[in-house]
Parts: sequence; structure tokens; C-alpha cells
Amino acid sequence: MGKMTLQQKLGILSDAAKYDASCSSSGGAKRDSRDGAGLGSTTGSGICHAYAPDGRCISLLKILMTNQCIFDCAYCINRRSSNVRRARFTVDEVVHLTTEFYRRNYIEGLFLSSGIIRSSDYTMEQMVLIVEKLRADGFRGYVHLKTIPDASPELIERAGRCADRLSINIELPQDRSIAELAPEKDGADIRKAMAGVRLLKDSADEPTFRGRRDRFAPAGQSTQMIVGADDSTDADVLGQSTRLYGAYGLKRVYYSAFSPIPDASAVLPLKDPPLMREHRLYQADWLLRYYEFGLDEITSAAPDGNLDLDVDPKLAWALSNRDRFPVDVNRADREALLRVPGFGSKIVDRIVKARRQVTLGLEDIRRMGGRVKAALPFVTARDHHPSGSLDAVDLRARYVKPKQMELFA
Repeated sequence: MGKMTLQQKLGILSDAAKYDASCSSSGGAKRDSRDGAGLGSTTGSGICHAYAPDGRCISLLKILMTNQCIFDCAYCINRRSSNVRRARFTVDEVVHLTTEFYRRNYIEGLFLSSGIIRSSDYTMEQMVLIVEKLRADGFRGYVHLKTIPDASPELIERAGRCADRLSINIELPQDRSIAELAPEKDGADIRKAMAGVRLLKDSADEPTFRGRRDRFAPAGQSTQMIVGADDSTDADVLGQSTRLYGAYGLKRVYYSAFSPIPDASAVLPLKDPPLMREHRLYQADWLLRYYEFGLDEITSAAPDGNLDLDVDPKLAWALSNRDRFPVDVNRADREALLRVPGFGSKIVDRIVKARRQVTLGLEDIRRMGGRVKAALPFVTARDHHPSGSLDAVDLRARYVKPKQMELFA
């Protein structure tokens, strides 16, 4: 086969990157070029979309440096024994692609990952060189760099100096699964690398008498877990996420539903898990981080350790704790209102602010954006005093939607 063109490489290595879900620019600072000779925008193939906290849609060039790999992780399409077409970018090719996409305003940043070639240190150094060269050439876009756990601390420190976000994939929820499915990796080593990144970031963020220290991964670090490749329950997954958030200050844990791969190992499941499982995990993760739910509260509504696929985790908890309802929208504290199905945090804040001036009814809640139909059995209001609705045996069934509609609700 002849030499590949850059476009052919882009097709292969952007497609290979789609299996990495941890692509987000959340937490990144908005850049502009007024303070230097920056390139491209400050506000096709290989482009993915992520969302910043302010709602801006940010386009990233998402690619692997190479899909060649010396590791043989059973769940990975790019594992050593996989029969896939291989390609590899040079450092200059990635710099050229990123710069040209950026100049044309197709993207606002780069998400760069890679298979392991030669050694972890060699691969990590090549990736760091790409970002360092981009920065030296004036590239001011957002960069999310996938780091390799057993790369040297010096290389990871260099990565954090030039990238906005670092991510180190934990891969699977339990160490025993990592040992079985990815024997060349070690869960303890992965967490040690995460700890190193946190220490470097904490040190960089600590003010000194001269101001802050050097910039280091200002958008923090994230990780990804594959769901459904082993026998871990949702309780196992969320338990691991809770520990990772607490111990390493992660910005985000991403959940990636296992997708069957060609020539798969016999240790892997024959079918992929329901996509809804991934969706429910994200909903539960949101409750843990922003709605003041405890892990035990969410898992208590999942007696077999797995979240209810038919209803969302907040509703599942409410149905299992009907004695906590109904709550009065005009009197209940913020924590109680956050647990009402159909009420998001913004709606709750609007309710708390508005009820200082007026006694609220259902129409007021609807105008604020609350999903009144979902909340009806769980609240009282000026014009709504349900009697016995929480005792209805078919209450759960009223909320179950057709499967094809759920993800778009």
C-alpha cells in the first residue's frame, strides 16, 4: 500500500478517537488574541462539539496521534491484536492540521489522544511536543490532552503547562476488571498519576506574594469509565466516581457505554449495554454533584445495584421516598425543592426568589420553566393540594415513556 495522504490519516485517526467520550471544554477560560499575535476565532472530519458552562458550543478537532498501540486491552478497538487499519501523524502534521482548521474558524481547540507507541514516555513526549509547538506558533485555542498514567512526572508537568485540561482514563470501575481486561495497566498507578496532577494544579493555583504561580491545566482534569465491559453495577460505577471526585478534584467523570468490537475476546460481553444505562449514569452523576444527593440515596433506589432504566434517578428516589412528599413550594427549603421531580436548580432558585414577593401557584411555576406535570404529585401550591396521589399504585407507570422518546425528553 502506498504512502497515506494527510486526509486519509485524518479519516482513520478521527474515527478512532470517537471511542473516547471525555471530550469537553467545560471550565476553560475564554481566550482572545488582543494581548498577542493569536490565531483564529476567540469565541468536517474529526470535529466534535462540547459545551462551556456559559452554554457556548465549542468545536474541537478530536484526533488520535496514532491508533497503533503496544498494549492489548481487551475492550479497545486499537489494541495490539486488533485487525484495524493503522495510521500515525507526525508532530508537524498535527500542528499543521490544527492551525489550518483554526485559521479557517472551523474549530476553537484540540482534543488529542493516542495509542502507546515504543513506550509511554516516548508517546507522551510526542504529544507534549505537539502542544508546545502550537503554543510557540501562537495558537491560543483550547487544548484537552489525554495523558498517559505511567509517563514520567516531568512530562505530565510539561503537559499541564501547555494544555488547558488533562485527562487520565480510569478505564473500568474496579481494579480487578482492569487487571483482567487490561493487564498492562494498573488501577493504583492510574490513581497515582491523577494525584500527581492534582498536586501540581493545587500548587500552581496557590497564591504567592508575587501572585499566582505558573499556569497549570486551568480547566482541571477529567477521566472516563467504560460501562458494561465487566460485571460492575451502577452502584460500583458511581461509588468509584464519588471517590475520584473527592480524592482528585476531577472536573468530570465521563461514562462510555461499551461497544462490541471485531474479533472480541471471550471475556467480553456479546452484546452492548443499553445506551439508556449510560444516560442514567450521567443523570445520577449530576444529582451527586449539583443536587446535594448522597451516593447511598441514589443507590438505595437501585436494590440490585443498577439504576432504573425506565425512570430517571431523581424520580426513582422520590417514588422510593414518598413519605418526604408533598412539599410546599412556598415554604420548603431549597434542599427539599431540589428533590422534586421536574424541578431543576435554576427553577428552584427562581422559586425561592419569587416567593418572597408572592404566594406561588402552578401557573407561576410553569412560567418559570418548571415541569409542572412531572412535579404535580410531589408538591403543594397556592392552587394545588393533591390528596392521596402519592398512594396511587400506578404512579410510576404514569412516568414511563416510550423508549425511543426518553433520550430526547
